[in-house]
Amino acid sequence: MPEFKSLFATPLYHARLSDFDPKVDTDELEASCYSIAEDDEAGQTWCEEQGYPGYTSYASLTDLPWRFPIFADVVKALDQHVAAFAEHCQLDLGDKQLQLEDLWINILPEGGSHSSHIHPHSVISGTTYVAMPDGASALKLEDPRLPMMMAAPTRVKNAREELKPFVYIAPAPGDVLLWESWLRHEVPMSMSEEDRISVSFNYKWE
Repeated sequence: MPEFKSLFATPLYHARLSDFDPKVDTDELEASCYSIAEDDEAGQTWCEEQGYPGYTSYASLTDLPWRFPIFADVVKALDQHVAAFAEHCQLDLGDKQLQLEDLWINILPEGGSHSSHIHPHSVISGTTYVAMPDGASALKLEDPRLPMMMAAPTRVKNAREELKPFVYIAPAPGDVLLWESWLRHEVPMSMSEEDRISVSFNYKWE
């Protein structure tokens, strides 16, 4: 009988942020995201200049955990999630460790999207979800081998998940997703009339 093995796995970590302490109230986190967005004039200006739909603090605020206690709590929980993911991935960190590099707010309105991208210079990236109303976009993940498949036929429509060229993950508020930073991903156009709110982050190795 033939033997089949799945090689070169691409791991995705999916958990509840509250699986680790401190527990973070998503309603309070949502209110904080809106409050920060309203006061962040530099971030609003950057979004307008870049044609970014909605709001992101990515280019304006680099010290959210220092400014706002609830974000400090988010980071304390994320540190534990990232450590668990790194252990699962069997990363040999040597005498260095994974540390938060940056963390930012995303508020995506109806019709907003975030094009396909990676997070260079980081090791682990991820997002914790604050508000995911009906019609809000799932996270779209791309098979990293896709650019090398120039002459390959497409997969059948009902292919097993590990063989699909794209996988869509629909998280719930309070979920956290982690992946290795080289994994290409995007947020397709959101069809919800309400805002899709998330907090994204990168961890570096030093």
